[in-house]
Amino acid sequence: MLQKSPPKVAVVILNWNGIHFLQQFLPSVITSNYSNLDIYVADNASTDESVAFVQSKFSSIKIIQNAENYGFAEGYNVALKQVEADYYVLLNSDVEVSENWIQPIIDLMESDPTIAACQPKILAFHHKNQFEYAGAAGGWMDRFGYAFCRGRFFEHCEEDSGQYNEVSEVFWASGAAMFVRAELYHQIGGLDADFFAHQEEIDLCWRMKRAGYRIFYHPSSVVYHVGGGTLPQGNPRKLYLNFRNNLVMMFKNLTTLQLFTIFPIRIVLDWIAALKFLVLGAFGDFKAVSKAQFDFFGHLWKWRRKRIETQKLVKNSLIAAKPNRIGQYQGSIVVDYFLRGKRKWSDLQ
Repeated sequence: MLQKSPPKVAVVILNWNGIHFLQQFLPSVITSNYSNLDIYVADNASTDESVAFVQSKFSSIKIIQNAENYGFAEGYNVALKQVEADYYVLLNSDVEVSENWIQPIIDLMESDPTIAACQPKILAFHHKNQFEYAGAAGGWMDRFGYAFCRGRFFEHCEEDSGQYNEVSEVFWASGAAMFVRAELYHQIGGLDADFFAHQEEIDLCWRMKRAGYRIFYHPSSVVYHVGGGTLPQGNPRKLYLNFRNNLVMMFKNLTTLQLFTIFPIRIVLDWIAALKFLVLGAFGDFKAVSKAQFDFFGHLWKWRRKRIETQKLVKNSLIAAKPNRIGQYQGSIVVDYFLRGKRKWSDLQ
């Protein structure tokens, strides 16, 4: 009997002027222990020597050269149209991987066709016993659309003492290291290009959850993320994208009832955040959140069209009669964190 070959996995690293990260972290990706693996660097029209470096130092790595800097979301969409695989791994350029990080997740996803995406345990590169901001031990979302992680509430990241060492279903998988079924990625619309960067992976996972699929976290796969490589924490542009994209994501994915009940509360909460920045003298942050609000409402016609398109994408990908709501926290993480002093996952239980 012929032995079945393992699924084709394509690790795709989106790069924009990140030669220093490629120099530092590509060696760990090259040593990944998986037999049916292709590694790609998808370059977003870098002006440094990224492409020449990869060509000269890593001849086994395939290069996709995008015509311009499309941002994270569209950059991946353009590149992945050129990649044939059973599974994509969207991997940030500032991530160091462990040798056996691929096999556990592929084994899990092969065991259950309803698992659409999965992420590894994401630890901080500079503090390797601490969970990293962008994903930690798997993403959740509260009832008002605020994303958080097991192992990370807002800026507070927990130490890794094995408290999240079980395979778990979550709401979203981090775009820093996301395994996703290739066919489903395209079928359900990929990443939303209008997001440019930030929260596009949550939007993608929400669509897949609405279609009935499952998203997982696997602790036996471990990676180490630098974080903030393109837009560091505290950057007003990052803050703007996070607030604007979150509103767009909610508008696209909430039920009609939730649009009239939960969404208005979220608008008020964002303005409270803006006023807090103003009182603290953080004028750049106040301007960023205000601009996010005005830009969202100024293009409401566009988001309404997107909402209709999203409904069609979800409908065409349905595998269950009801959306999968596992990973949605019915409380308010803002209230729990800022008013009740809850700093970690166990405090919510």
